[in-house]
Amino acid sequence: MALNDLGIRAAKPAGKPFKLADEKGLFLLINPNGSKLFRMKYRFGGKEKLLSFGTYPDVSLKQARDRRDEARRLLAQEVDPGAVQSARKQARAIAGQDSFEAVAREWMKTKGREWTETYASKTRSCLEHHVFPSIGKDPIKDLSAPGFLTLFRAIEKRGTIDMAHRVQQHCGAIFRFAIATGKATDNPVQNLKGALATTKRRHYAAITDPDELTELLCDIDDYRGEVTTKAAMQLLALTFQRTKEVRFAEWRQFDFVAGLWRIPAAVMKMREAHLVPLSRQVLAVLEELKPLTGQSELVFPSTTNRNRPISENTVTYALARMGYKGRMTGHGFRTVASTLLNEQGYREEVIERQLDHEERNQVRAAYNRAEYLPERRAMMQAWADYLDQLRKSAKRLRVSRSLAHSECAAEFPPLMATKGSRAIEPEYVVDQKARDTAITIRWM
Repeated sequence: MALNDLGIRAAKPAGKPFKLADEKGLFLLINPNGSKLFRMKYRFGGKEKLLSFGTYPDVSLKQARDRRDEARRLLAQEVDPGAVQSARKQARAIAGQDSFEAVAREWMKTKGREWTETYASKTRSCLEHHVFPSIGKDPIKDLSAPGFLTLFRAIEKRGTIDMAHRVQQHCGAIFRFAIATGKATDNPVQNLKGALATTKRRHYAAITDPDELTELLCDIDDYRGEVTTKAAMQLLALTFQRTKEVRFAEWRQFDFVAGLWRIPAAVMKMREAHLVPLSRQVLAVLEELKPLTGQSELVFPSTTNRNRPISENTVTYALARMGYKGRMTGHGFRTVASTLLNEQGYREEVIERQLDHEERNQVRAAYNRAEYLPERRAMMQAWADYLDQLRKSAKRLRVSRSLAHSECAAEFPPLMATKGSRAIEPEYVVDQKARDTAITIRWM
């Protein structure tokens, strides 16, 4: 008697496995644990064999019968359906190894040795959330540019344009890895360059006007907060390294004799060790700071935990308290130095090497690992001297302002005006930016 869904659902497990027959070799095996498995008994080459078609109700009775009929057609052609089934399983296993997700995870495992834990975690989360659910199971060699464009634009439409570009970048890198490992022959993602909306490039606030920079340097000198915070701002201005590199600086990294700061690869963004020539001014800042933090491994330890560096927001908050919110950041000192040093005529490659910027021309980068150390050493000392000159000019200006104010008061004796019942005195103001002393009267 043929099986039906009602009878299958009503069948209860027993103490040992038993079978419910259907037709043409198909039967249902019911195990003591309650699982119901479709099986087919057949003979091939004089031997009795068994095929498995899946578990009920994941595989319906109709699907099981269709698979049985397909197996009988193969038998009619003198083909072993069991061998065909094994070959298909093997093909699926191979396809799974070469799925986009499998290749992507292999890429992350390989590249992860060069990444920070934070970057590796962000990359993995990005792919697991935005990519794997859509195309993770697809064989990587079957993926096409139109399919990726659909994926990227779906992310873009959610208003996360930066994320769409980041996903595109990751997918392109995964395909380059797949080509290198023989799992793909071309990179469809590279054909989508320019297909997404342009992102607004993030620019860190920075003061590049020499007059405004002069005021900033003087304000740093006059800073009355934590000594370590003041020293950190001075070091950022003098060395224009990244805030992370300054925050995590350790005393053992500084060679006072050779005048070098050796930053290990683990701290650097580009994951390569970096040398920073130290000017006399930097050495002076460090010598002044050493009695305070020299007993710690860190040059700039937190005030609450000597084993941790100052917060990434320490400098930003200090600048904000000084009146530079929205105008200057810790990272902005890099922009300041890059802009002014280029204007002063220093070679671009020397400046870029000091900034530890990645060479955009990858072929050139592979062959050009020059440190330019003698030129950088001279440039860094000249830069520190330039900042000192700005400070000295500010002091002279302040003196001249004081003299000008007294002359102004003598020339224009106090005038009185009234506002309601309150007497008002004029305030004499010197134009700070004028090359010649300019005096104006502002009524308060």
